[in-house]
Amino acid sequence: MAKDGPNWDGLLKWSIANSDGTRPTRNLSEEDRRWFMEAMQAQTVDVVKRMKEITMVMQTPEQVLEAQGVTSADIEDMLDELQEHVESIDMANDLHSIGGLVPLIGYLKNPHANIRAKAAEVVSTIVQNNPRSQQLVMEANGLEPLLSNFSSDPDVNVRTKALGAISSLIRHNKPGVTAFRLANGYAALRDALGTESVRFQRKALNLIQYLLHENSSDCSVVSELGFPRIMLHLASSEDGEVREAALRGLLELARDKTGQDNGGLGEEDEKLKQLLEERIKGISLMSSEDLGAAREERQLVDSLWSTCYKEPSSLREKGLLVLPGEDAPPPDVASKHFEPPLRGWAANRGGDSKSSEKKQETPLLLGPGPPSDSATTQGTTNQEAGAEGHANLQRES
Repeated sequence: MAKDGPNWDGLLKWSIANSDGTRPTRNLSEEDRRWFMEAMQAQTVDVVKRMKEITMVMQTPEQVLEAQGVTSADIEDMLDELQEHVESIDMANDLHSIGGLVPLIGYLKNPHANIRAKAAEVVSTIVQNNPRSQQLVMEANGLEPLLSNFSSDPDVNVRTKALGAISSLIRHNKPGVTAFRLANGYAALRDALGTESVRFQRKALNLIQYLLHENSSDCSVVSELGFPRIMLHLASSEDGEVREAALRGLLELARDKTGQDNGGLGEEDEKLKQLLEERIKGISLMSSEDLGAAREERQLVDSLWSTCYKEPSSLREKGLLVLPGEDAPPPDVASKHFEPPLRGWAANRGGDSKSSEKKQETPLLLGPGPPSDSATTQGTTNQEAGAEGHANLQRES
């Protein structure tokens, strides 16, 4: 392919020779100007034109493509290219106007697992932090095939990619969250936690933590479905990210004011205490290097202990909550006034000031009462964990 394209070596030498300051500037001849412009235009891609061409391929029946020698690998490569184009929010929104969104959603039902997975990745890119595209996908019934793939696809990679797309689609999207609930999405999340795929477990736990963080009323639902027992088991996982994600979910449940005894996990409280004692023991035996890597886990364990048992954990006494050289936890601001991420704020910036002031007066996490000064100083890093849970969703999608 290099022989068919422009002579880049020649272009580079020409550019250096004409810009190194060793010779006076001169006007380009018409021939040089034409050669330069042809070289540049050869590398210029009309993105909208390419997206229209990709749309035409997606609209073509599969048997026609097969007759023309187009393979499933070719389709995957095409979707890879489309994903690069729709990373721009403007291009993502334009995909619908040029007719490409509906056939893309149709690929979620393709007989090839790799294409179903790749289509979900593209959808995830389109809707991530993009309220307009979220609405367009919802209107095109894109959530339905994503939920089907997430809950019942025989390929775990397809299920994982579908879950990533769902997470991006319903994030800061109330109609999406409502539709997810009505479609029995929590039951599908519970099934995901029971698989052997660590990556699938992480994604499911991150979405659970986000949903509970945004809708504390759902804590009773997940408790009835048996999530606390499952998350207690996963909090002992060999995978550090799974442990942390499970601890974040348990912390949301423990802080739920509607839970039994004004917090905690009800019947699972004794098992939780045993788990935390085991984690504290495990942390105490860690090397210095492992302790540094387990910073968030240390903070989550301490926060859970403080929330459930109204006293500091022994990690503080042992000096393992904040290690030498680590910054102390920041002042607790997030638990008093929750501010959504920037994109979510921008989508709602048209609200009146009175409504905003009223929202700021509502605490994010409703617990049994205000914490002590010492608990406020070191037990507040759970808010960092909650924020990271949101970031995890974005990074994994």
